[in-house]
Amino acid sequence: MGQEDAATVDQNGCNGGEDSSLHNPTPQLSSKVLTLPTVLTLGRVAAVPILVASFYVDCWWGRTATTSIFIAAAFTDWLDGYIARKMRLGSAFGAFLDPVADKLMVAATLILLCTKPMDALVLGPVPWLVTVPSIAIIGREITMSAVREWAASQNGKLSKAVAVNSLGKWKTATQMIALTILLASRDSSLERLLPPGIGLLYVSAGLSILSLVVYMRQIVRVLLKKK
Repeated sequence: MGQEDAATVDQNGCNGGEDSSLHNPTPQLSSKVLTLPTVLTLGRVAAVPILVASFYVDCWWGRTATTSIFIAAAFTDWLDGYIARKMRLGSAFGAFLDPVADKLMVAATLILLCTKPMDALVLGPVPWLVTVPSIAIIGREITMSAVREWAASQNGKLSKAVAVNSLGKWKTATQMIALTILLASRDSSLERLLPPGIGLLYVSAGLSILSLVVYMRQIVRVLLKKK
């Protein structure tokens, strides 16, 4: 969500989506394609197949590598947005690529975790423990991607209605923390982290559905005002 947020700031002038023409001139997006934030984002995309390969290396360093790659990806997600905002290096290509990189990394990690059922302590291996929230999270992302593409083809008010909000940011934060914990808990010495990791993943799934409902309500309000 880094450069996507930065591009929203650049295009609207302020993060709240208000009309910036009343306050400051609208900053221009960088005309360069390969800015530093975009290179970081491309690095996250390139890291996905490495994450998948390391996940199936059945030894301590494979588990450590998988967790480390995901943590590095989460950090660069924040870093590219920070650089884009501070150095005014947000670009249209970066704004497009950033959410794609996020979704690829998160979806790949969720699917990988679903291939190895988690132990629910007393209940033993539970195949659906990670699958249920994973379907909710991935389904929400697919739906929102389609909705945002449709909104972009309509008018400015609809685009603002689906702009990233604080609820979406909380969803992303809990998602990243949950997945980091679940990847780390694959190490036998960190198995005790599994319950809080699963709990956070369900919280993230709940926030995903809630944020989708909020976006849909905003879209309905905009459409009703047009009539």
